[in-house]
Amino acid sequence: MSPFPRKLGWFTACIFSAAVSAALILLSREGIPPLPALLTFGALIALAAHLPVSLRNGVSVSPGFFVCMAAIVVFVDHGSLLGATLVCALANFHVSDLRRGRRGWLPFNAGLSALSYLAAAGVMAVTHASRIGSTPLAVVAMIPSALAYVAAVSSLVVLSYACEGTLSPREVVSQLMPTLRDELPFAMLGFLVGRLYLGLGPGILVLVIVPILIGREVFRSYSKVVESQDETVQMLIRALESKDHYTAGHAGRVAQYAGYIGEEMSLGPRRMERLHFGALMHDIGKLVVPNRILNKPGKLTEEEFAAIRVHEKVAVQMLSHIDFLRPIAHSGHSDQMRFDADDPGHPIEPYIIMIADAYDAMTSTRSYRKALPQDVAFEELRAKAGVQFHPECVEALIRALEKRREVHGAGHEEHVEFVNAPEAGVGSAGLGDLLKSE
Repeated sequence: MSPFPRKLGWFTACIFSAAVSAALILLSREGIPPLPALLTFGALIALAAHLPVSLRNGVSVSPGFFVCMAAIVVFVDHGSLLGATLVCALANFHVSDLRRGRRGWLPFNAGLSALSYLAAAGVMAVTHASRIGSTPLAVVAMIPSALAYVAAVSSLVVLSYACEGTLSPREVVSQLMPTLRDELPFAMLGFLVGRLYLGLGPGILVLVIVPILIGREVFRSYSKVVESQDETVQMLIRALESKDHYTAGHAGRVAQYAGYIGEEMSLGPRRMERLHFGALMHDIGKLVVPNRILNKPGKLTEEEFAAIRVHEKVAVQMLSHIDFLRPIAHSGHSDQMRFDADDPGHPIEPYIIMIADAYDAMTSTRSYRKALPQDVAFEELRAKAGVQFHPECVEALIRALEKRREVHGAGHEEHVEFVNAPEAGVGSAGLGDLLKSE
């Protein structure tokens, strides 16, 4: 974890004070929690906090959610919300936070965890989920408790980033929700272990250690798979960049614009991830196309055009051999990307990539033509909406760019690869007319 930011000082003081105040109120009403359970679960939660797994988005997760849910079941059954609050305050404790410059994370994490898990414990106390005889019904009844935790922790984290001024609420939620979603099954498992504790006694907690370790390995394995996916894509992108700088830069911009459209169309995290990688690699087949053809400033011969079309088949083959990109492999083939109103079941991702691709092609300087103004690109997209382009995707891109006040095209390029490109050209790389073979 990074050094504690000073901007979070007052926010940390607020949530830690709120947690301490809640604990004092509960102490006056409930008295001291059961000491054996307090020590046992406190030790287990502290152990879980020191077995985190780092995911690629910079977030660290641990099996602590699993142990905390078990603790909540036990303490709520004993009528002690205070016990659940105290032990769960340790959910994000780490010895490394005792170092200078990072000590602010101690009250921050303690306050955040205590308040979030107190919300879960409070809801469980109301629903009496732990006391329902039927296990399936009890599991269903515990879901509001887990959701209460998710709502509380999400709200507090969003507020913390708002105070720090580093990420927007939407960005925070998009990063946080997949992690919380993946942890929910462990909450249910923890709930069941808590019920076993109540029925069979503390000896059952020997079984807790195994799920903790298994949970950690599951997250580690998932993280490794995701990292290997990233490495595969990045390796191919680097190869493309070494061959042709423009195409590599173009791929990055297409991925950015495709992400804008995906957000406007409320695609889920998994589809957004797949869309991003598909956009990055939509031109990967150009690795097999000679640069003299890719960057030819004039018209293409029929033979040259045929060589350009080969890259589409290569892209489809490459994407088809990458498991998580197989569903959108045909986004690299123009025949599969053209809008078809009579095919409502067609995946939306290829249409999104096609529009992002066309927009960047028009608003960036290429070997055969300087960049066009943004309004011209908008007019062209709208003119062909419903015929060549998906109408909703076109409007989503324009809306997203206007929201962000981004302007691209002539006079707004950050880097120009082809400085000597003509103001207007006939087109190249399959985008222009063919030169009749003599």
